[in-house]
Amino acid sequence: MNENEQRAGTVSDQKSKIRERYKGISIEELDVIPALPQEDIFATEKEQRVAVYARVSTDDPRQTSSYELQKNHYHDVISRSPNWRLIEIYADEGISGTSLQHRDAFKRMIEDCRKGSIDLIVTKSVSRFARNVVDCIGYVRDLLALPHPVGVYFETERLNTFDPKGEMILSFMATLAQEESHTKSEIMNASIEMRFRRGIFLTPILLGYDHDEDGNLIINEHEAKIVKLIFMMYLNGCTCQEIADTLTALGCKTKKGNTVWSPSSILQILQNERHCGDVLARKTFTPNYLNHKSKKNNRDRNQYRKENHHEAIISRDDFIAVQRLISNAKYGNKGILPELKVMKDGVLKGFVSINPRWAGFRAEDYINASRSVYSKDEEILPQSPTIEAESGTFDLRGYEIARSQFFDNSDRISVTFTASDVRFSTSAIKKISSSYVELLVHPEKLIFAVRSSSTEQRNAMQWIKKKNGNPHPRIISGTAFLPSLYSLFGWKKDCKYRIIGVKRGQGTDCVLLFNLKETEIFIPNDVLQEQTAEAPKTALRPFTDNIKRNIMAYPPDWVDTFGSNFYSHAQAQELAGFDKDSSWNISEQAVPYRDSELQVTSRTERDKNIEQIMSDMKEETND
Repeated sequence: MNENEQRAGTVSDQKSKIRERYKGISIEELDVIPALPQEDIFATEKEQRVAVYARVSTDDPRQTSSYELQKNHYHDVISRSPNWRLIEIYADEGISGTSLQHRDAFKRMIEDCRKGSIDLIVTKSVSRFARNVVDCIGYVRDLLALPHPVGVYFETERLNTFDPKGEMILSFMATLAQEESHTKSEIMNASIEMRFRRGIFLTPILLGYDHDEDGNLIINEHEAKIVKLIFMMYLNGCTCQEIADTLTALGCKTKKGNTVWSPSSILQILQNERHCGDVLARKTFTPNYLNHKSKKNNRDRNQYRKENHHEAIISRDDFIAVQRLISNAKYGNKGILPELKVMKDGVLKGFVSINPRWAGFRAEDYINASRSVYSKDEEILPQSPTIEAESGTFDLRGYEIARSQFFDNSDRISVTFTASDVRFSTSAIKKISSSYVELLVHPEKLIFAVRSSSTEQRNAMQWIKKKNGNPHPRIISGTAFLPSLYSLFGWKKDCKYRIIGVKRGQGTDCVLLFNLKETEIFIPNDVLQEQTAEAPKTALRPFTDNIKRNIMAYPPDWVDTFGSNFYSHAQAQELAGFDKDSSWNISEQAVPYRDSELQVTSRTERDKNIEQIMSDMKEETND
């Protein structure tokens, strides 16, 4: 007998033994202990401790009738059942059923069930109990798994969870309830969208305003004084805590009638655009209808702005100035409203001083500030003159000055920009013998400049740190100003940019210049891989598969040249003015550029308003 035949015989024997074993024995040979019959919750003579759960989903007064009717109905139902004893009617009023976050009565009822105080929960329907499938099934299972099991009876569906077949039906009904809630949420969102598109905005209660009979905002003169005081004090440099303490001391009341103010309530008032007469609809949205958690709207949904929607308490320019102060508080600004400063004369004419702690300036602001010092007929970017080779000299037309980036850069003046900081090379800090410098930029010539500065200068930045007594480059944090510069230069925030620079001048009367058109680019390897993976096969790809964190790249117009033409290089914009023998005026201070579009209330006027308002409030308190 071969191996396969032996195996077949073994399997056959095993099957025969299994069949023999499972023939079993006669039932007459067994003593059967019968199970206790399941109690009928309606017919049992045993007393049932019953809890009722009722809920209405909004605080609308019209739903109060529904709420009261539910309670009265279940008082009658329990009174008709002689074996039922009412423990309590647990009721949540004005709470959605899709989340348990604010359903305090529901959570208290479940806790009482765990303590063994309740035998049965009665509720109107599955949707009253929960509109979330996970919550509904989960709590029913938990209640049945308690040492003293608790059932739930859904009156509308006539569903009793003590019934073993009930869970399948309950799952189906809970799914329908959840989808019904989803549908209502979609309808509500569509309705809100249609309202906003037609300029029909929600106008909740707001300090400084009341509502007329049509729901429009009208100024409350007494509260408007409080709003003005808050804005004027903040523009004068007071913190939210200081303003809150002042209002509390004056006995001013919040919109809800409280006399104690908090810094967070002050900040909310300062950030509410309705105080300058505008409305911005959908500043937040609710992405998930189940948990109802709101999320800040970062262009995830349509927003709608209506200027001059109602009468303003604060001018729009003052409001904008306050928003800039708020957004820049994290960068160390303390109650100042910075201005852009621009060089008016000299070789640095048109260069704008960079404020290291102010994020409110946009790329357009730098351009406008630079242009403000030029006359209408003055060329900001004059054409370089055409130079011919002189007689008796070498004709160098067609020759190029090779770019220094193609050579060893380890000991060169350079600056590296990332989206968050600025780093200078060791060679750069050795050229200017000052621990503090001022950074300047010409937004149209695209030239970056560095000159020495004193610590008293408001835009001064420390670029040197001492280590073992020796100077080393210090990383300059640029989270405030670099986003605007990246936008100005057309750079990508994922990349680093390095520029080789030159020094002009001697001693303290010198400047480092960097041509922002001549940049080396460091592209993160993962970003490059994503771009090449999505690119067609014919697109240009890296010529190396060497895995590095960053890939160095150069501008496309460098492809066909090693550098710039000899004669145009000699007349380069960033060098031409500094090669003259005349005074450079490098040390001249930049002058403020005042944006004519933003007319903020003057300090004198603010002080006058604050004094008058506080005087009026004190008189009202004494009366």
